[in-house]
Amino acid sequence: MFCLLAGLVSAQMPENAIPAPTNNNANQCPCIMPDNSVVFQVKAPNAQKVQIDLGKKYDMEKGADGVWSVRTEPIVPGFHYYFLVIDDVPVADPASQSFYGTGKMTSAIDIPEKGVDFYEIKDVPHGALSSKYYYSEYTKSWRHLFVYTPPGYDKNTREKYPVVYIQHGGGEDETGWAVQGKTDIILDNLIAEGKAKPMIVVISNGNVRAPGGAFGGYSSQGMAPFKEEMTKNIVPFIDENYRTLTDAKNRAICGLSMGGGQSFYVGLESPEYFGSVGVFSTGLFGGIRTSGSGFDAEKEIPGLLSESEKFNKNLDLFYISCGEQDMRIEHTKKAVKTMRENGLDVEFNSFPGDHEWQVWRKSLHDFASRVFQ
Repeated sequence: MFCLLAGLVSAQMPENAIPAPTNNNANQCPCIMPDNSVVFQVKAPNAQKVQIDLGKKYDMEKGADGVWSVRTEPIVPGFHYYFLVIDDVPVADPASQSFYGTGKMTSAIDIPEKGVDFYEIKDVPHGALSSKYYYSEYTKSWRHLFVYTPPGYDKNTREKYPVVYIQHGGGEDETGWAVQGKTDIILDNLIAEGKAKPMIVVISNGNVRAPGGAFGGYSSQGMAPFKEEMTKNIVPFIDENYRTLTDAKNRAICGLSMGGGQSFYVGLESPEYFGSVGVFSTGLFGGIRTSGSGFDAEKEIPGLLSESEKFNKNLDLFYISCGEQDMRIEHTKKAVKTMRENGLDVEFNSFPGDHEWQVWRKSLHDFASRVFQ
């Protein structure tokens, strides 16, 4: 019963606090204090111990009314997954929305960043985010994706558009960029400001395994199932059902973390399909490996360094980004430096933050403003 009551709190919101935008009820906590610390309140009268797990666990204190509460340390702006831990059992907080992002449905809190509004809904023309199913000949199953079409798509029925295929990270699925990433809002605002060309964005499920096999790793062979799915099923489905510009120059692939690795291999190995590639916060370059001799760009993509001019000719944009507090950052900078020293044209940017959605939202915002220009 205490689990059912968790989060159902009518206590008064602390003075000067604002409700988190990820709350289910705007009049309740979690609530954000002026210094970005967060107050959590949970009604669990029969629990013996309650904690908030934000990567760091905070012990909550029980009041006489059965409401447990805690105020955290200041939290950096951005999107943070968390759990309630009730008597050592992690559960979702009914006070917050839940998201698929840690291999399961997880509570999250979005801490606004002062002066940053590019992913906020504004009074501008809005495109549409549609849910679609397609049949995969590779997996022999129906699969799901989202498609963003820009403002005016349904009215300008003769116009064709370039397409970005954007991929999620490990432990996530196609809902990540559609929900946590706020892809449609970011594109609406960029297009309205004249900073990005109107484009279609396809958000697919990158969890593809070879029939009867396991998910692959960071290698060309490991990414082969996804490459087959993307080039032989997803791209043809989109070209058949949407008004797309079908040449490689008007087709891009990008992604975060695992999806960044997928974009690196599939994009660079498939110049006949993709003329632009974006790699956000990937572990491919290092930072998550505990052994090995490091990243060798020439070994991973033969010719990438030794024949860099060929790749420069085929690519309109090769973009790499990473969070400045991400353990991948120095490895990423080293890889970019090596690529540039060998003549490869690479656009690089970094953003404050760790391995999390605020960095990836900014990466998409930056990438979308550069691609197809």
